[in-house]
Amino acid sequence: MMNAKDFLSQARILDEQVQSKLMQVEALKSMACRVTTVYGAEPVAHTRNASGMEDVILRITEAEEELQRKIDELVSAKLRIGLVISRVEDPSIQLILEKRYLEFQPLSKIGVKMKFTYRWTRELHHRGLEAVQQILDEEENTSA
Repeated sequence: MMNAKDFLSQARILDEQVQSKLMQVEALKSMACRVTTVYGAEPVAHTRNASGMEDVILRITEAEEELQRKIDELVSAKLRIGLVISRVEDPSIQLILEKRYLEFQPLSKIGVKMKFTYRWTRELHHRGLEAVQQILDEEENTSA
């Protein structure tokens, strides 16, 4: 069984994986675009390394497909997390949970935006985690 914090944090982890995959795809594309020219006195017949370029294109395609899978996972996780958060009764707690776990904002920033003290923001966040845990427990009991 997953606890509330792990459940809510899965979107952040997926988001970081998506960002990492994006960087990998961009690096592969950058490598594929590099052209090196050798200048010399004698003309030399060159044959393009088609197989090497095909390998790079294949790797880019595979990386883009993996990126798309991670994006799909992230969207699904955010939708699921959003649905659970929407079942929390207190709208202030809902907002804190949404900003923390769907927008990845720190509690200190959330508190300032909501005009709450940091201590009160932490307290509401704690209550939110308890409420989410209760929702997850209820879901598990009804599915068992």
